[in-house]
Amino acid sequence: MFRARCLRSFGCAVVIASVFCGNASAQFSLPDVKLTHSVSGQFVITDARPRFAGSPPASAPAVGTNADFVRFEPALLAVSAERIKQTLWRELGVDSASPWRGKIFLTLRSARSLDDDVTILSEHFANGWDYRVTLPDVLPRTRFLRAMTSVVLLEFANRDAGVRSAEIPAWLTDGLAQQLLAPGRVEVILSSPNRNVNGLSESRMVATERGMDPLASARRVLRDQPALTFEQLNWPTDAQVSGTDRGVYRASAQLFVNELLKLNDGSAHLRAMLQLASRYYNWQTAFQAAFRADFAQPLDVEKWWALQVINFAAHSPGPTWTPAVSRDKLDQILSVSVDFRTASNTLPAYAEVSLQAVIRNFDPARQTAILQNKLRDLEVAQFRVAPPLAALTAGYRDALADYLGARRETVPTPRFSKYPPVAPQKTGALDTLAKLDALDARRRTIESNIKPDVWRP
Repeated sequence: MFRARCLRSFGCAVVIASVFCGNASAQFSLPDVKLTHSVSGQFVITDARPRFAGSPPASAPAVGTNADFVRFEPALLAVSAERIKQTLWRELGVDSASPWRGKIFLTLRSARSLDDDVTILSEHFANGWDYRVTLPDVLPRTRFLRAMTSVVLLEFANRDAGVRSAEIPAWLTDGLAQQLLAPGRVEVILSSPNRNVNGLSESRMVATERGMDPLASARRVLRDQPALTFEQLNWPTDAQVSGTDRGVYRASAQLFVNELLKLNDGSAHLRAMLQLASRYYNWQTAFQAAFRADFAQPLDVEKWWALQVINFAAHSPGPTWTPAVSRDKLDQILSVSVDFRTASNTLPAYAEVSLQAVIRNFDPARQTAILQNKLRDLEVAQFRVAPPLAALTAGYRDALADYLGARRETVPTPRFSKYPPVAPQKTGALDTLAKLDALDARRRTIESNIKPDVWRP
């Protein structure tokens, strides 16, 4: 029996398949082909490239000058695979001496382009699972790390699995892969020499800087774009997973994983999630079971994550937006995209409506969901907008917080106070609409005095 599913997981089409072979034994390797084994024996590398035919992309000038590309040879690939596995285990607190169950066969082939496919095949036998990864001999570092992270996590999650393979969420694969790429990390990827100079191999070295912020890359990406919501992390689009969204998904996933690891026993909970994954039909159930002590309800995860995003922006807001950019960003936050149909058999049309229209016309559940997202965006934006709009942004934030009953007190209740904390009082719809109308009037006055940005080379 054969089961396969296609995902866009590594920047291009990737086939992740599961094969069930009954009582057969694993036999991925080909006869009369030289095999290279890693030090632990878990990784077996097959060089399927023609003996005397070089890979044209591997010799392209872009590969020699761009540190993002890695050129693979079997021995170096074996060392890199072991380094990646050990680094992931340290991140998740896995005992490095724990025995592995499934072999991972890496087949190296000639690259057809600099944007070539990676294929992962998982095969189930009577005694467990084995995996085969087919990859080109030149590949961007990010794509290679994501592929290896995916198969290493899958092997760990399937160690006690039956015929159902575990499902690994994309945010976990992306988040951990970005952690491996973070500044200050020990280099885990070994690349073959780029060229020969006077008969000597000249290799490109990737320097490791100590004391660097591991989230530095995520901060650069998220200083101009808000981090994704938990729902968006769960259901990424092709553009987000491939990185063509300017890296927002990957940066958000790294921040999410980083914050999960900071929880009490966060690494232990992530390990438990992986170990439970094969018992459930989806990873969400495994996540809820593993993190039950931290998040009693699914909504608790969304609330916690929204607060982490706000704290992240507050501690590292990045450069202040110009007045013109601040105006555009605030306009974007204060409008809501909606779709509607003029008739049941027509395609949907799209329009932008105000927050007031949401309060007047939307049902309570949809209204609350939209306004909570807008409240989060305003809380992040208040640290970035130019001074003329800062107080105005805070005003919008307070109006929504009062309406939702989500205003946070600036002076906390003493821990041992004899008086119980007072729940925040909600503001009625009419009062909130009046506040928003007044803020809109102030905004129009302020924005009329903002001059457009002038670009200077």
